[in-house]
Amino acid sequence: MLGSSGRGRVLDFDIENRPLSYWQPDRPTAEVTAIASCWTERDKYGRFLFGSMQVDLLTPWDDGPSDILLAFLERYNEADLVTGHYIRMHDLPIINGALYELGLPLLGPKMTCDTKMDMFKKADVPATQEFLLETLRVADDDGKPLQKFHMSQSDWREANRLTPEGIEKTKARVSSDVRDHIYLRAAMLERGMLRAPRMWNPGGGFSESTEGRHR
Repeated sequence: MLGSSGRGRVLDFDIENRPLSYWQPDRPTAEVTAIASCWTERDKYGRFLFGSMQVDLLTPWDDGPSDILLAFLERYNEADLVTGHYIRMHDLPIINGALYELGLPLLGPKMTCDTKMDMFKKADVPATQEFLLETLRVADDDGKPLQKFHMSQSDWREANRLTPEGIEKTKARVSSDVRDHIYLRAAMLERGMLRAPRMWNPGGGFSESTEGRHR
């Protein structure tokens, strides 16, 4: 599997988003407020390296999330595979929709490892990242058990209002999710719990018969 043998660059990422508008009752659209990403590289002792962790945050002084989207797009294009939890149904489509709305270059096809969608078949058991971390007793390189970084409703309201304190909480949340997921994916691979990576293809592009994405 790509990444488990050290071949190819694997980018682990996660987003945070806030409600932006309603397109139908009880169905809000999303605006990306943070993207964290980290290359899943190890040192010669097999310990994960987190020096490449990058966290880009939306602030009240930004004219929208274009800067954080473009920063992620650059890393995305460098990756041979991207990985995260529920990324094919949540993170990647939200990012691509935001790029589309702002008239920015779209995400291209990419090999993906989704630790929710690519799990073995099961029923009546949760598949959240929090549950998996606890059930598999995932620990970091020093043996410290990993737990989800919790935010209360008050924390989320502060974060979505982009207050200085809220932005710091968003940063802690999104970066810890990526760090924890790197260890989680490694644990799942060791246990044979994941299918082979799958291509995520958002569609579009160009063909001889019709022009797809706007040049």
